[in-house]
Amino acid sequence: MNSSSKLTVKDIATIGMMAAMLEAVKITFQSVPNVEFVTLFIILFTLYLGPKTLIAVWAFVGLECTVWGFGLWTVMYVYIWPILVFLTLLLRRFKSPWPFIILAAGFGLSFGAFCSIPYFFIGGVHTAYTWWLAGLPYDVLHGASNGIIAAILFAPLRALLNRIKKS
Repeated sequence: MNSSSKLTVKDIATIGMMAAMLEAVKITFQSVPNVEFVTLFIILFTLYLGPKTLIAVWAFVGLECTVWGFGLWTVMYVYIWPILVFLTLLLRRFKSPWPFIILAAGFGLSFGAFCSIPYFFIGGVHTAYTWWLAGLPYDVLHGASNGIIAAILFAPLRALLNRIKKS
């Protein structure tokens, strides 16, 4: 990957493949509640592509809107996935997989809290808090599944991406 801020043809092709992969893993696991690989892939893509991953994330959101239409969740996706990119960029210097496993688990656990932000503007603190609290059991499952998936797959997938980057 080109580390400069300019997008190359290779960057554009890579970003397109990343967005397609995010959509493919989202659709593949949609029947399993709160088990998703998108978080892990965004973390890995950010380690591989850096801030340019934001383009792949927003392309993924666009693909999601094409498949599912627009709704309040669209607003949530526009800011939630970039938060994950920024948090990953902050942890980028770590070689150990554990900060990224913890990030994946924590992100899943806090997903509902992030999603409650628009409800704050719609109905105030009580509405946002009630919405978040109602989904808390699902957030616990989301965080646990993200942590398990990352613990199993982070290291081998990161090694694979590093090999691809070198070739």
